[in-house]
Amino acid sequence: MLTLRVNGEAHEVEADGDMPLAYVLRNLLGLKGTKIGCGLEQCGACTVLVDGQAAQSCAAPAATFEGREIVTVEGLSSDPLGRRVQDAFVDAGAAQCGYCTAGLVVAVTALAKDSDAPRDRDGLKSALAPHLCRCGTHPRVLAAAEAVLEDRA
Repeated sequence: MLTLRVNGEAHEVEADGDMPLAYVLRNLLGLKGTKIGCGLEQCGACTVLVDGQAAQSCAAPAATFEGREIVTVEGLSSDPLGRRVQDAFVDAGAAQCGYCTAGLVVAVTALAKDSDAPRDRDGLKSALAPHLCRCGTHPRVLAAAEAVLEDRA
């Protein structure tokens, strides 16, 4: 049995501690926004916030997240900044197939919360480089990120 704090609520889940967090979120808690792309923590689709920091969850054992605050893309809507990031993505049309979008929204939210995060386009490109998008929406993702981050500078 694991106790995970997700989106502000404690959840008791019957899972092997070695089960990757993304599988617990999707299959046991029904939070389908966190996607499993590569399964190797190399594409970013599985990104969630853990104690305010972006973390990939498709290979990390769920037991390592006990006692930590996990926020999925579903939980961002209750955070004013997370909601602003979601709205900026919609306004910029920063999704095509949408598979990677949740991970990118979470990553941009983490950047917006980090006062030391880059604010210029080159810095943002570098910070978001671990997120793969095959649809080619990166220019719109950067536009969404810039829209949110320029107000946070």
